[in-house]
Amino acid sequence: MGQHGGDIYSEEIQKQMAKEDRKFLDFSANINPLGMPAGVRLAVMEALYKAEHYPDPESRKLKHALAEYHEVPEEALICGNGGADLIYRLAYGTKPAHALLTAPTFLEYEEALKQVGTKIHIYEMQPDYRVREDILEQMTEDMDVMFLCNPNNPTGILVEQELLLRILERAESRSILLVLDECFLDFTGQEERSLIQKTTEYKHLFILKSFTKMYAMPGIRLGYGVCGDGALLRKMEAAGQCWGISVLASEAGIAALGEGEYKEKAITLVREERAYLKKEMEILGMTVWDGQADYLFFRTDGIRDLYDRLLPEGIMIRRCSNYRGLDETCYRVAVKDHEANGRLIEALKKTAR
Repeated sequence: MGQHGGDIYSEEIQKQMAKEDRKFLDFSANINPLGMPAGVRLAVMEALYKAEHYPDPESRKLKHALAEYHEVPEEALICGNGGADLIYRLAYGTKPAHALLTAPTFLEYEEALKQVGTKIHIYEMQPDYRVREDILEQMTEDMDVMFLCNPNNPTGILVEQELLLRILERAESRSILLVLDECFLDFTGQEERSLIQKTTEYKHLFILKSFTKMYAMPGIRLGYGVCGDGALLRKMEAAGQCWGISVLASEAGIAALGEGEYKEKAITLVREERAYLKKEMEILGMTVWDGQADYLFFRTDGIRDLYDRLLPEGIMIRRCSNYRGLDETCYRVAVKDHEANGRLIEALKKTAR
């Protein structure tokens, strides 16, 4: 626990948030800077009366909406209490003997697999934090599952599309389940890179998606997966609790799928503000990677306590030293609106010298 961003509940952070002289800014969690859409908020409030009843254990209404949105069969969908819930369901439902992970990447893949005794094999993405062609050599026939985050967390770097398709082909031919995490792909403005439509053709492909980031609803908890292997989905369903999706989460998700204008506005804002942040941080001498999501990964050579320096300024960032292969000079910041981003830059000018 406590390995991720967005932990605003610790005593230390609560004290900072209680200060009246300025608004506390959480740059550690990569949430849409536009905030929760009004339509989603209204849907949640209107659904409160439905909470007197148990949720639909099969999430039929939500799956129907997702099927129409992605143009996939309803039976190819599984819903979970956030994306992380589905990662653990997959691990417990399949109990793979061998798994291939990239490093650095989202921590929950390894944590979930460790709990079921999976032997972890690591593909190191140093020094540029990119997936290269030599990953194909590690996709051996003894591998049961492989996790890829695209764009990657914490770097925001996308896998080159031609290589991604070759990885998919290799996974299919060697019966390796490719779990492709596309939770941040929406922010890139390049959704044509999604392999969701490939799930009807490739049975060893599982796409992980989440409402959390794009629709600014992490406290509601809602994620889903798309896969053409019905047997796998049944194993995952059996590995989780019944009623995993609350009535409020289901209604929030359905409403979010109709927020097309909001989504486009967010993509534009993030693209512009990401470029601004990257430029200003590089001027300050930081090494900033060319991420394409709603966050930036950077290194502060010689500064190992930037998190602690920024807290008194009312700003929290994500320390990345608990990722494989990263140290105390590695950090990640969310992309927020221009006012918040400007305040971050001013705080960096003051503290990162």
